[in-house]
Amino acid sequence: MGLGREAWLALLVGFVAAAVTVGVSEGDADPLYRTCVEECEKTGSLRETSVRHCQVPTDDHPSDKSWYTHEPLYLQWKEWNCKSECKYHCMMERESEREQLGLGSVKYHGKWPLKRASVFQEPVSAALSALSLLVQFNGWLSFFLLLSYKLPLRPETHMTYYEYTGLWHIYGFLSMNAWFWRAIYHSCDTFWTEKLYYSSFAAFIGYSLILAVLRTLNLKDEASRVMVAAPILAFTTTHVLYLNFYELDKGLNTKVCTAASIAQFFLWAVWAVMTKHPSCFKILFVIIGGAFSIILEAYDIPPLWGYVDGRVFCVAVSVPLTYLWWKFAKEDAEMRTSAIIKKTR
Repeated sequence: MGLGREAWLALLVGFVAAAVTVGVSEGDADPLYRTCVEECEKTGSLRETSVRHCQVPTDDHPSDKSWYTHEPLYLQWKEWNCKSECKYHCMMERESEREQLGLGSVKYHGKWPLKRASVFQEPVSAALSALSLLVQFNGWLSFFLLLSYKLPLRPETHMTYYEYTGLWHIYGFLSMNAWFWRAIYHSCDTFWTEKLYYSSFAAFIGYSLILAVLRTLNLKDEASRVMVAAPILAFTTTHVLYLNFYELDKGLNTKVCTAASIAQFFLWAVWAVMTKHPSCFKILFVIIGGAFSIILEAYDIPPLWGYVDGRVFCVAVSVPLTYLWWKFAKEDAEMRTSAIIKKTR
């Protein structure tokens, strides 16, 4: 006997309800939080405190637009309007109430509640990301100066002896691009900064795997490099396009980036031990630190002191690891240059 019309209707309603609740965090599902946001948007105030972005200016501008559209263009990128401001202030109020009741923090819209500092939404993460960007730039610049001005060049072409110079330059550009957008994203989380952050880091990690394969397998001729790099490059490109033009699936992106990171950790570790590379301990230390960072990311530490969560520790760990990694790159260039010169004599 088939299902009746009422049963099918109930089943359909159930599926719709399940679809709506997918991705809803515990915090933004809280009725008190939702009521607070609704009241804030209607009244433009929260507990007798005016929410600035809910006050439409009394000028000739139309009143049906969000407050931030009346700001200058250089301020509109923040996308702080009445609704976003109400969400933030209601989130902070609910967290304060939960703390007084002895309850732990919960996520709102997929993120832990962190306090702002001036125009920075996640000030500690933004500052550490900027520091990591600076370390990346310093590492790449010192690598460039070493190869271009300190190590000998080939007399016939004036090119470097090191076969992987170009690959490391591309690595440096992608790493700096990724950390730049991460610093921007932690400063101001908008639709575009979020996409640029996830896309740039996916591209960076994908290329890092290509570099790991080419260097550990000691591939020098262009044909072998293209044959090995093409599948990884195609997959990475497809993944980035998927994130940008189909769905920004953060869970899938985390799995892909974690798998790529583990693969390159394995390659670098085996290569460093098998070849007894002079920078073996630096490589192993970076790998252990990188694995620790992945664990921290997976553990998803709740906020501490209102400004620090698990991602802050991940970014903090990356700063010394970046310095050591570029030290390895320079030592590898020096070793290979010395070995090639000895062979040509």
